[in-house]
Amino acid sequence: MDDVGQAVLSKRPAASVEQLVSQWLGAFEAALRAGDAEAMAALFEPDSHWRDILAFTWHISPFRGASDIAAAMIAAQPAAQAHSFRIAAGRTPSRRVRRLGADAIEAIVEFETAIGRGNGVLRLSAGGTKAWVFLTTLEELTGFEEHVGARRPTGEAYSRNFGGENWLDQRTRSEAYADREPSVLIVGGGQAGLGIAARLNQLDVDTLVVDQHERIGDCWRKRYHSLALHNQIHVNHLPYMPFPPTWPKYIPKDMLGNWFEYYAGAMEINFWTGTAFAGGAYDGDAKCWSAVVRKTDGSERTLRPRHIVFANGVSGIPRVPSLAGLEAFDGTVVHSHNFGDGSAWKGKKALVLGTGTSGHDIAQDLHSHGADTTIIQRGSTTVVSIDPSAKLNYALYDEGLPLDDTDLIAATATYPLVVRAYQLAVERMVDFDKAMIEGLKARGFKYDIGEDGTGHQMKYRRRGGGYYLDAGCAQLVIDGEVGLLQFDAIDRFVAGGALRRDGTVVPADLLVLATGYYTQQELVRRTLGEDVAARVGPVWGIGGDGEMANMWKRTPQDGLWFMAGSLAQCRIYSKYLALQIKAQEEGLLGPRSPTDP
Repeated sequence: MDDVGQAVLSKRPAASVEQLVSQWLGAFEAALRAGDAEAMAALFEPDSHWRDILAFTWHISPFRGASDIAAAMIAAQPAAQAHSFRIAAGRTPSRRVRRLGADAIEAIVEFETAIGRGNGVLRLSAGGTKAWVFLTTLEELTGFEEHVGARRPTGEAYSRNFGGENWLDQRTRSEAYADREPSVLIVGGGQAGLGIAARLNQLDVDTLVVDQHERIGDCWRKRYHSLALHNQIHVNHLPYMPFPPTWPKYIPKDMLGNWFEYYAGAMEINFWTGTAFAGGAYDGDAKCWSAVVRKTDGSERTLRPRHIVFANGVSGIPRVPSLAGLEAFDGTVVHSHNFGDGSAWKGKKALVLGTGTSGHDIAQDLHSHGADTTIIQRGSTTVVSIDPSAKLNYALYDEGLPLDDTDLIAATATYPLVVRAYQLAVERMVDFDKAMIEGLKARGFKYDIGEDGTGHQMKYRRRGGGYYLDAGCAQLVIDGEVGLLQFDAIDRFVAGGALRRDGTVVPADLLVLATGYYTQQELVRRTLGEDVAARVGPVWGIGGDGEMANMWKRTPQDGLWFMAGSLAQCRIYSKYLALQIKAQEEGLLGPRSPTDP
């Protein structure tokens, strides 16, 4: 079959991009329908990549190499029953692109499965006969489509309803949960919690968000005074509701917090503020949780949701290290999580432990308020200019495509492709930032570009820190305006500050611990117990298959899910997590695949 296909293509050297894509899709579907692994493998480059998000495997599953891809597709097809592959109507047209230094043909495709509709991205090598990269995703469940566009709600809640409850009455009653239990309990009301709640609402899954803060959006409002997002606005929209076109490129934290509050109301999200998740246990027989939530007044309620989604984010529980002599320090100690601004420290001496983004930003804030500030470096750090270097990783979003299309393309890459993309970007970053890097090193700053040359983005994926997106503090360090002290030069902390190994004391009135956060696994341990934490394993970081560990997909603990990441990641993957929960609610979620944890 492959020889015939090659002959047909070779006779049509002037075939359009659309023709090449359509021919490949036709040959692909024929091989899929016939269960012909040999013919299927012949359609892929030897070093090709397939990433499936739910459509074939009910999981986030990466595959590499023509033979492995073909075998996995043929094995999954009897259950998936994928068919009708075609160029997606109304989407970005098929086009020639350059990706990862190679010319390719890129097309957005659509298809059907046994239970729903799928989308995908096909990337053919430049000749147009073999696939280099293929993404397949489940986009919606037949009969359970989202209530958007032409399917927007028109029920009684939105009618005039003379003599009965109006919309506000019904929203108030819905949010109280006086007469029912939520199907899903979401712990955390930042971008992760709001995004998945909004998605679930459009699928008619009864969802409650709980957050310990007093107001929706306080997860951003309460962070340090000078904080603004470090990537541009067009990357960061929430599901369904883009930011206004009048907004700035880099959104200030309070502006974002206010938007979260508005978003929750506009998306009709049931949200309990001032409510902490105190703990829970899973009832395997009843297939639900016994989940205790505690209000700020000390009152408690036990909820019985079928699902719990931890959405407290990568930056959840502050990590406070054990520091020799810290108990003897007479000054103020505060974790970066609780730092406001430097106005109270004018004319005083401050130490900031940590050279990540928060550490540098806080040091710059203290310096700007007149504090004599020194930053303490514990380990080698990747420093990247916000503009132009950090922008390189979002170049896809600068191509001018519709956001949904860009998000789909962004979800295409498997781990080896992600690594390669970041390596290529870092090569340019190092060139852009050469003067800054040399200046930092001259000051004794320990600098690196990641363990495999992948820079800050893979550090974020692997451990959630270890980098600084430079908003100006790098030059302050280079110029000596902000001091630099290596942690291994410190013997211990004493009453007046940090005692160096040479016997001198670096005086301090304030010590800020910009020492990062525990992963969500720690929240599991504290609230659901050691057994569940051990069963689930690592949360965030890179799993054995190259995907994010236990993130946005089924975990080894029934009814337990995790949602975290940047605003873009939460926007993209909230759709797929919501689809899995909805499919399980409707009895449609397929059996665990061999790639499941």
